[in-house]
Amino acid sequence: MSEAVSESRTNATEYTVSEISGALKRTVEDVFGNVRVRGEISGYRGPHSSGHAYFALKDDRARLDAVVWKGTMSRLKFRPEEGMEVIATGKLTTYPGKSNYQIVIDNLEPAGAGALMALLEERKRRLQAEGLFDTGRKRLLPFMPRVIGVVTSPTGAVIRDIIHRIKDRFPLHVLVWPVRVQGETAGAEVTAAVNGFNALAWDGAIQRPDLLIVARGGGSLEDLWGFNDEALARAVAASAIPVISAVGHETDWTLIDLVADVRAPTPTGAAEIAVPVRADLEATLASLGARLKAAVLRNFERKRQAARAAARALPSPDQLLALPRRRLDEATSRLGRALSVSVDRKRARLQAQRLTPATLSRRMNEARTLIGRDLARAQAAFFAIVRERRARLSRTATRLSPAPIVRRQKLQGDTLAALARRQDRVISVRLERLRGQLSQAERLLTTLSHKAVLARGFALVKDADGAVIKHAAEVASGMALSLEFADGTADAIATSGTAKPKAVAKPAAKTKAPGNQGSLF
Repeated sequence: MSEAVSESRTNATEYTVSEISGALKRTVEDVFGNVRVRGEISGYRGPHSSGHAYFALKDDRARLDAVVWKGTMSRLKFRPEEGMEVIATGKLTTYPGKSNYQIVIDNLEPAGAGALMALLEERKRRLQAEGLFDTGRKRLLPFMPRVIGVVTSPTGAVIRDIIHRIKDRFPLHVLVWPVRVQGETAGAEVTAAVNGFNALAWDGAIQRPDLLIVARGGGSLEDLWGFNDEALARAVAASAIPVISAVGHETDWTLIDLVADVRAPTPTGAAEIAVPVRADLEATLASLGARLKAAVLRNFERKRQAARAAARALPSPDQLLALPRRRLDEATSRLGRALSVSVDRKRARLQAQRLTPATLSRRMNEARTLIGRDLARAQAAFFAIVRERRARLSRTATRLSPAPIVRRQKLQGDTLAALARRQDRVISVRLERLRGQLSQAERLLTTLSHKAVLARGFALVKDADGAVIKHAAEVASGMALSLEFADGTADAIATSGTAKPKAVAKPAAKTKAPGNQGSLF
């Protein structure tokens, strides 16, 4: 009975794990060769370091692993984002390493315009909450830019329209940063262009633009999706250069239109906003010049008439000088008489002064008495000062002693001796440390030197010019070679080789060191 039971248990076919996995893989791929799956992206963290992307598609009841290979990732029109509802086209397969099934995506597209609009509205609300749409932060455009930077496709009609319009209105220098304006990399390229223009220096080889125009022709929401990139919107908002957005037609709106300093309805309209009409400016300048000239002439004539009127009200020079001239004449007539009176008065005063020898003697005695009194006072004060200074010197001399100076000299000598001993020790330690480092460097140099490699039986091959030959492909037949061994060098001639022969500066004729002349095979 036990033998029958044992035989019945072994009637089933036995498979290996690989056989089961392979059979399941073929069954899934045969039944689900190519499918379209609609679901929400979950667990997307961007491309892996290998370039592949791994995430999942889910709905309210199930979850399906998904993978996008590196080659497919570069061809996708939309970059996958977390929570985005998409329609994935690909084939189902299994992954034996984890015993699960997954979809290998060949194409990925949003699940209708509604999903894109929902994603766009969510980005718009987030950026608006951060204040990127506020009109207070937007900059004024320069009235007369010297250089204009244009970010657009270099092959489309947009750049030709912009350049043609600028040339018609006001010719100036235009810098074009070529980018893709549609597809997966459009947003990243435009972002790099805006940041690149801002990174230019004002005085560099390429002059920094005074104004930027980001332009593209019209298209569907999918075609313009690159200009709804959040990184691009932040780059435009942070740009130090004023930006004009000219994406699509007048009815098309993108995130860059909301953060740009000015939004133009069309690329041609952006060129019209960027520069004024040169002919109009010249006409305005001519009109203002004519008005200025007329105003200056009228003002000059008005001032001339006012000067003439003022001149008629002023008195003549004779009238102005009549009174001063009369005063001068009267003073001249009184001057002679006044001089005579003054001379007579001085003569009378001089005659009244009677000078005699007695008067002079009396005054000299009075002066001699005053001088003697002052001299006595000065001598008394001098002697008092001398006595006071002599007493002060005596008091100070009693306090002076050489003992403090000797003690301080001895203390300084001890300190100097201690410092000398410390200096000797420091120098010894420093020399010993440097000697150890030198020995270590010498050992390292010996270890890393190619001489050690030559001592193990290797040889260093050089050509006739002394250049080291590293590959056999560099050797030509008949080429003169120099072989360096551990104990010397030897010359040789190559008997075979693949390189093109070149002229030899001098033939290898003699041995430079112990060794034999030979051939290199």
